Amino acid sequence: MGRTKARAGGRRFAAAVLAMGIVVGPAALPAAADGSIRNDQWHLDFMSASEMWKTSTGQGITVAVIDDGFKLDHPDLAGQFLPGKDFSESPGGVGSYSDPHGTSMVGLIAGTGKANGGKGAYGLAPGVKILPVKINNGSVGMGSLESKEFLGQIGQAIDYSVEHGAKVISISQGIGEGRTWPEDVAKLNRILASARARGALVFAAVGNEAQSGNPVEYPGALPNVVGVGAFDRDGNITAESETGPQVALVAPGKDTVAPCTTPSGYCDGHGTSDATALASASAALVWSAHPDWSPNQVLRVLINTAGRADGGTVRTDAAGWGSVRPRIALSNPGDPGPADVSPLPADVAAASAAPTPAAPSSASASASASPSSAPAAPPKVEVSSGSGGGSALPVVGGVVAGLVVVAGVVFVVVRRRRGAAVPPGGHPYV
Repeated sequence: MGRTKARAGGRRFAAAVLAMGIVVGPAALPAAADGSIRNDQWHLDFMSASEMWKTSTGQGITVAVIDDGFKLDHPDLAGQFLPGKDFSESPGGVGSYSDPHGTSMVGLIAGTGKANGGKGAYGLAPGVKILPVKINNGSVGMGSLESKEFLGQIGQAIDYSVEHGAKVISISQGIGEGRTWPEDVAKLNRILASARARGALVFAAVGNEAQSGNPVEYPGALPNVVGVGAFDRDGNITAESETGPQVALVAPGKDTVAPCTTPSGYCDGHGTSDATALASASAALVWSAHPDWSPNQVLRVLINTAGRADGGTVRTDAAGWGSVRPRIALSNPGDPGPADVSPLPADVAAASAAPTPAAPSSASASASASPSSAPAAPPKVEVSSGSGGGSALPVVGGVVAGLVVVAGVVFVVVRRRRGAAVPPGGHPYV
């Protein structure tokens, strides 16, 4: 999510929720004129949710949400939570929170709409169960103890999620590559590879700093992670959504209404955080319909059925393979391909040689992104709606992936050498 706007009494006002360098933060939203929050959830209409719910709601799938705490008793989320775990080392457990972020991510995935007499907010996969896993939401400094703790807690949370039956793991947080240390990233890489091998699919936001140097964010840019970007209701990639080879798919990520912790109970947000939650929910819908598929097969079908309205047949750094379209993946999945071969080039490259990122330098601790490092204009890549249109690049058995694996390796080397352009400090949210 990103900076949001709140509505009260029919008037919009800026939300004062930007403390601690938070680049995302939902704000209060009242009910629609007829009392139905669902009417404000354009992303569900865009993705043809009502149609695909006839086939799958995600039932039988556990989705782990790794975030900063959750409102367990929100009326739209009652009954959706499994017992979880708090790795944050802060008091209160998973049911305590400092802002609405985690609750909104769960709401986008698993909201039931039961609040207000059935006029609440829905998630894209209301049939799933949520495994809530809390990590520290404090400011993350370059090379500091906090950054080590952040990646360490992410790793612990992923391990815990897999051990407790999560098939899909949604991570709407991240840290700039230039603020991390090689040993911490290497350890997280091993955990991610293990999670995929043990049957879990990890989705993570690629970040919201496209116009501020476009820094690489972890874990969104790591192997064995599905990096997710964002687009708006017009089908255009949002100006803040980061670009690069780490982008695998895009999903709605602007003006997304979801349950949260504010007095109204609902928030209006934006960012690759929201998109990640919706991409994760999409995987749950497909996996529920095909419980015998492996993580690689679920991901391959999501990629093969993704769409771009420009008719493109190759991935781009802005939109990846295109907009995730679970309705198409459910109605016409095609060949899921081999169970043990990843469709992502970065995964293929990592399997043969895992590069080690350079240690952060003292210069990177004080450097900020220069104007020349930012894109001249925000990328505008139109993506197709959930109702059809567009095309996608089929990736079966890693054949097409092999054609671009060299580019993936070059990316790892070049982008990591530019780590000094990443501004220091800041909140881990993306």
